Amino acid sequence: MFFRELDYIYAVNIFSVISSPEVDSFWFSTLLVYDISALVEALSAIILIVLFLMQKFGTSRVSFLFSPIMGAWTFSTPLVGIYSIIHHYPGIFKALSPHYTFHFFWRKGKEGWLLLGGTVLCITGSEALFADLGHFNRSSIQMAFLFTIYPSLVLTYAGQTAYLIRHPNDHEDGFYKFIPKSVYWPIFIIATLAAIVASQSLISATFSVIKQSVVLDYFPRVKVVHTSSNKEGEVYSPEVNYILMILCVAVILIFGEGKDIGNAFGVVVSLVMLITTILLTLVMIVIWRTPSLLVALYFLVFFTMEGVYVSAVFTKIPEGGWIPFAISFFLAFIMFGWFNGRQKKIEYELTHKIDLERLGTLLSDPGVQRVPGLCFFYTNIHQDGLTPILGHYIKNMRSLHKVTVFTTLRYLLVPRVAPEERIIVRKLGLKGVYGCVIQYGYADTLNLEGNDFVNQVTDCLREHIEKYLDCLPSNPVDIQEEISALEEAKLSDVIHVRGKTRFYIGKNCKRFDRIMLAFYEVLHSNCRSALPALSVPLSQRIEVGMLYEA
Repeated sequence: MFFRELDYIYAVNIFSVISSPEVDSFWFSTLLVYDISALVEALSAIILIVLFLMQKFGTSRVSFLFSPIMGAWTFSTPLVGIYSIIHHYPGIFKALSPHYTFHFFWRKGKEGWLLLGGTVLCITGSEALFADLGHFNRSSIQMAFLFTIYPSLVLTYAGQTAYLIRHPNDHEDGFYKFIPKSVYWPIFIIATLAAIVASQSLISATFSVIKQSVVLDYFPRVKVVHTSSNKEGEVYSPEVNYILMILCVAVILIFGEGKDIGNAFGVVVSLVMLITTILLTLVMIVIWRTPSLLVALYFLVFFTMEGVYVSAVFTKIPEGGWIPFAISFFLAFIMFGWFNGRQKKIEYELTHKIDLERLGTLLSDPGVQRVPGLCFFYTNIHQDGLTPILGHYIKNMRSLHKVTVFTTLRYLLVPRVAPEERIIVRKLGLKGVYGCVIQYGYADTLNLEGNDFVNQVTDCLREHIEKYLDCLPSNPVDIQEEISALEEAKLSDVIHVRGKTRFYIGKNCKRFDRIMLAFYEVLHSNCRSALPALSVPLSQRIEVGMLYEA
């Protein structure tokens, strides 16, 4: 946390001023310290705001700076650590012996257990490695950690410990005080830049997690922009970015003391490691079918070690550790409310789906007219049915276009879809009724404006009609008539129909479902559309509303 480190530095500098003979007023010195703290908090907030505002440009634009910054940090701090070890306490590596660990806890008892809550921050940052999987492969991360990051951390912390053995009263700001004065400001600049880079990795991790949650339909739909054309993991979400910015700045201004924020971070990291151990154990048992003995050895060792850390860190909950819990419960409530509403929607659609036989019955009604034109009806096409909005539309409009293409937009986890695989069409067995699936990757742009999209779909339909009817004992005249009807419909009129559903909460609805569905409606009304942003002219758009009875 760079704002905490800055706070300590400015406090040390100002104490050196107010302790001079010229300034001996206690109230004046207290006021100066308060002003410096406020200044540090304001500067920290400004740095974070600038960092969040730069997210829309993507990490690829500035990522060329990350490697030099982290390289300077990785290789400079262990050099300072080696200097501190030689200068203050060359025998510091005796601390690696389990003998001293056992002796420490045996002598300190409960106090030693509580001190674990202060050392857990030494291993923070490892959780960001999971976010880096979206940018680097596993081998590169393993090599970077084993050959650079891990040795650097060991030497740096060993150097700080050697310094603190000789200067035990400097434990509150051990990092900056163990740095020699001749290299103090260069290390300070490198540390601040490294903190910004570390913050960037966590911001990118947040975007990746939200994007995966949206794809799995566990989170309200937000805008997700891929800032790289060849890396699927580099994403940006404007809504998430600005909400995260407001929360971070609020935490800094409300909990300005770095100790509380450090406690909150420690609680999160320790819990992440413990939960990861439990989940990995389940994966080893259920998926990997690992032998029971190996699973037991892994679980007992890591669960015991991490459980002790978690138990110690939990004592910090009243001192700022409650912050991540409050945010987590709020996000969990949003995710549960959204998932519950989506499940209710899927259940209703499966119960009231329109199959092809039912569609044929509706179209055979003498009161239903087949009006001229080409209609793209956006829906999720199932093998055994269509959306109930279709039946609602036909019953109320009493019509359907002579050529109707039920269109589904399918997102694929690839940069770009090959042109020959982009549009897949099929005949649904009814006159003038077709199915169309448009596949696109995260680097593709969907622009349905103009006649280009319509021409592409109709060309694919023409080829499909010719191939489909060639396989049947049909008259070539039938083929020509269907193709002519398609061309005539395209020239007549083109419209795009999309559904917009809401839940009707009836009197028979249970109180719990009533509350959760009302919350889902609030989320659904303020989230992005299920369809991507399509540049369809307003004059060609039709939205069909329908109430789903809960």
